[in-house]
Amino acid sequence: MSATQTSFVRSTILFMLIGTGILLGIVVATFGLVEKTSATFDYIIVERDIRRTAADLIQNLTDAETGQRGYLLTQDESFLAPYHKALSAMNSELELLSQQVRGRAIKQERMPELQRLIQAKLTEMARTLDLAKTGQRDEAVRLVQTEVGREVMDQIRTIIDDFKQKSDSNVDRGASEQVEATQHLQWITVGGGIAILAVMSGAMLIVYQHVRELLKARQEVEHLNAGLEARVAERTEDLMQANQEIQRFAYIVTHDLRAPLVNIMGFTAELDTSLKSLQAYVLADGTSVSEDMIREARLAASEDLPEAIGFIRSSTKKMDGLINAILKISRDGRRQLKPEPVELKPLLETIAASLHHQISENDGHVSLDTKATRLVTDRLSLEQILGNLFDNAIKYKHPDRPLELTVRTASEGRHMVRIEVQDNGRGIAEQDQERVFELFRRAGQQDKTGEGIGLAHVRSLARNLGGEISVSSRLGEGSTFVLRLPSDLSRLVRS
Repeated sequence: MSATQTSFVRSTILFMLIGTGILLGIVVATFGLVEKTSATFDYIIVERDIRRTAADLIQNLTDAETGQRGYLLTQDESFLAPYHKALSAMNSELELLSQQVRGRAIKQERMPELQRLIQAKLTEMARTLDLAKTGQRDEAVRLVQTEVGREVMDQIRTIIDDFKQKSDSNVDRGASEQVEATQHLQWITVGGGIAILAVMSGAMLIVYQHVRELLKARQEVEHLNAGLEARVAERTEDLMQANQEIQRFAYIVTHDLRAPLVNIMGFTAELDTSLKSLQAYVLADGTSVSEDMIREARLAASEDLPEAIGFIRSSTKKMDGLINAILKISRDGRRQLKPEPVELKPLLETIAASLHHQISENDGHVSLDTKATRLVTDRLSLEQILGNLFDNAIKYKHPDRPLELTVRTASEGRHMVRIEVQDNGRGIAEQDQERVFELFRRAGQQDKTGEGIGLAHVRSLARNLGGEISVSSRLGEGSTFVLRLPSDLSRLVRS
C-alpha cells in the first residue's frame, strides 16, 4: 500500500472514531436526559393527580356538609341525595389519595390525621342527621351550632390546601426541570450536530483530496492507455494492411505472372513443333524430301517461328514490367523517410507549374485553397503522390469539357491534415472506386497506356507516411481524391 493510501486510511479511521465517539456521547446524554425527563413527567403527573384528588375530596366533603345542613333546615329528603352521593365518592377518593401520597414523606405523614379528621366530620354529620330523623331537630341544630364540625372542616381544608400547595410547587419545579432538561437536550443536539458536521467536513475534505488524487492518477493512466491503444491500433492496422498487401502480391504472382508464363510455355511448344519441321527438312542428309515437308518447313520459318518468338518476347516484356512494378512498390517501404517542414502552397504551385503545358493544352485551370499551409513529412513521397494525382487528372480528363482541377488543404483534428484533389474528369464507377488502388487494376475505358500501378503506388506512399487515401466519384462528373496525412511525421517515426 502506498504512503498516500496509508495516510488516507489512517485519517479516515481517525475521523470515523471521533465521529463515533461524538455520536455515542450524544446518544448517552440524550438517553439520560430522556430518562430524567420521563421520571420528572411521571412525578408531575402524580402530583397533579394528588392535587385533583384532594380537590375532589374537599369538594365532595363540602357537598355532603351542604346537603346535611339543607336537610336540617328544611327537613326535605331531596337534600340527602347529594349527601349520600358525596359520601359514597369520598371513601374511594380517600383511599386513592392515600395510595397517591405514598413515597412522599410530608404528605404521607399527614395522611392519618386527614383520615381521622374526615372520619370525625363524617361522624358528626351522620349524628346530626340521625337526631333530625328521630325528631330531635333542635338537638341536631345545637350540635351544629357548637362549631365543632366547622373547626374539623377548617383543619381538613388546611391539610388539603397544604397538599394542593405542595403539589403545585412540585409541579412548577418539575416543569422547570423539564424546561431545563429540554434546553440541555437542545444544546447537546446542536453541539453534537456541529461537532459531527465538523468531523464530516474534515472527512469529506480528506475524501475529496484523495478522490482528486485518484482522478488525477486515473487521467494519467487513461492518457497513457489512450496513447497505447492508439499505437496498438496503428500497429494492428499496419499489420492488417501489410497482410492484405502480401495476399495481393501472392495473387499477382499466382495470377498475373502466371498468364505470361503460360503464354511462354504454349509458344515454346509451338517452337518445338516448328523446329521439328525445320529439322526434318534441314537434316535430310541427301535423302528425298517431300513437297509437304518443304511446305511445312517454309511455313515454320516464315510464320510459326517469328510468331512464337514475338509472343514469347511480348510475354517476357509483360513479366518484366510486372516484376519492375512490384520492385518499385517494395522499394517504397524500404526507403528511409526524411521528415521535414513542407509548405503546401509553394509545393502545389511548383507541381502545377511543372504540368502547366499539359494543363494548358487541355484548356485546363488549377485552383488552390490552402487553409492548412504547413506539415512535417517526407517531401519526396508527398511530391510523388500529388504529382501522380495531377497526372491522372490530366490523363483521364473528360473529352467534352476543359479540365478543372481544384486542390484544398485543411486541418482535420489536432494531428491530421486533409488534402483534396478534385477534378471534373471521367469519374469512376462506384464498384471500381476501391479497385483502382489495387496493383495492376484499371477501371473504365482502357484507351490510355498504363499498367495499373499508379494509384497502388500512391496508396503505398500514403501509408508509408502514416496516412491514407480514398476516392469519391460519380461516373461522368469527376472524382475527388482525399489524402489524410499526420501533421508531424517525425513523431510517428520516433514512436
